[in-house]
Amino acid sequence: MTDTLALTQELISRRSNTPDDAGCQALMQERLAPLGFRFETIVSNGVINLWARRGDASPVVCFAGHTDVVPTGPLDQWYSDPFIPTIRDDILYGRGASDMKASLAAFVTSIEGFVAQHPDHAGSIALLITSDEEGIATHGTVKVVEMLAARGEKIDCCIVGEPTCVSQLGDTIKNGRRGSLSGRLTVKGIQGHIAYPHLVRNPIHQVAPVIAELAAIEWDKGNEYFPPTSWQISNIHGGTGATNVVPGTVEIRFNFRHSTASTKDDLKARVHEVLDRHGLEYDLDWEESGKPYLTPRGALVDAISVAIKEVTGLDTELSTSGGTSDGRFIADICAQVVEFGPMNASIHKLNENVPVAALEPLRAIYQKTLEKLLSR
Repeated sequence: MTDTLALTQELISRRSNTPDDAGCQALMQERLAPLGFRFETIVSNGVINLWARRGDASPVVCFAGHTDVVPTGPLDQWYSDPFIPTIRDDILYGRGASDMKASLAAFVTSIEGFVAQHPDHAGSIALLITSDEEGIATHGTVKVVEMLAARGEKIDCCIVGEPTCVSQLGDTIKNGRRGSLSGRLTVKGIQGHIAYPHLVRNPIHQVAPVIAELAAIEWDKGNEYFPPTSWQISNIHGGTGATNVVPGTVEIRFNFRHSTASTKDDLKARVHEVLDRHGLEYDLDWEESGKPYLTPRGALVDAISVAIKEVTGLDTELSTSGGTSDGRFIADICAQVVEFGPMNASIHKLNENVPVAALEPLRAIYQKTLEKLLSR
């Protein structure tokens, strides 16, 4: 029973269904307080956020993560109670085991190990922890980032503990994420009887060639780290339900998953150009749920890559695949953001789990990364 395993189990046992923290952050504070950390708790609309820092100098190396977990799903389909951490065949089961209470525990134990060996380390160590990542994420990390930005406090390097690995611990680092830009397009026509086409204007017919054109556009070519930007329709709705009525409107919902090779303003402008050129009468509402960010090879990527190699022997891969994470907020005040954590195969699933054998290597990777960035 290592400290990392014991702490992971204790965190899993706290029923922190989003946005409830269930005392996880207080538990982490108890462990870090003897090390000289200063703590600020930021409460917003019932969400609990923690900013903790040891030291006043730069560089600031931050561990970021979330204590909240997704709903369990049907309890009778779990092998055991999802909030009673259970080890079977060297696998630890429980909600949040891999997403992301193992990482939270490894944050704490890696810091404890590092400070014990380097009590007068360079720079500062920080933690940014929220209970609002699995939910709507409007009162979590973004609120801490706003607070830090308002007082001019920046982070130099940030490791987000999201589960990133595919087959084995250490095989993948996320060094960026695509942005998410959604649109709700309403094309207006003239409703009427389908037998009198000269008296109607069918918005579905009007928008059909527009859809074909938008689907065929090469929005960008991507770059070294990102695939090309993708435009996809998620929903189309039009019609009254009757077979003899031409609808007055058709609504189309679509989404861009875009890289740093395109800006949201450029994507918006290109869509409007196509719509206007086809002479459509329309309304278009936009919503950005995530900005793209990218951390090229440099101090942080190099440090954690070497740490992974030393602990696991693996040459890790850099990836920008997947959905959004809180890294999108942190990138506003931090030039170098990466995500690294355990395997992601079981996250959000029934019987979520993490191999016990992965916990100490995870701690060691985090600790070695601190050593490479903050040792004098």
